[in-house]
Amino acid sequence: MIIFVLYKKIYAVMSREQIIDKHKSLFWYTPEAEKQSISDALLVERILNDGTLDDYRELIDTLGGKRVAEVFFSAKGRQKQNYYPEIYHFFSLVLKKYV
Repeated sequence: MIIFVLYKKIYAVMSREQIIDKHKSLFWYTPEAEKQSISDALLVERILNDGTLDDYRELIDTLGGKRVAEVFFSAKGRQKQNYYPEIYHFFSLVLKKYV
């Protein structure tokens, strides 16, 4: 974990493994031994669908905005349908504007 101070606020940048551990309830169907090897596509999908905006910020800090946008917009067919329609619409607007 990397900690830095910006404008008198303390931010901690988590590693990919720490995000997965923190949100292990989102991956309840994945065996414990395989949780650290889940794909970026699954990680982005679960955090965007069921996480909070703070979780989204942690994801951006960890994977980077370009990588999250790349994974999000590369979802085609059934993968794209895994996102809730309102979630897909919201994050497509946010990622197009800010990334």
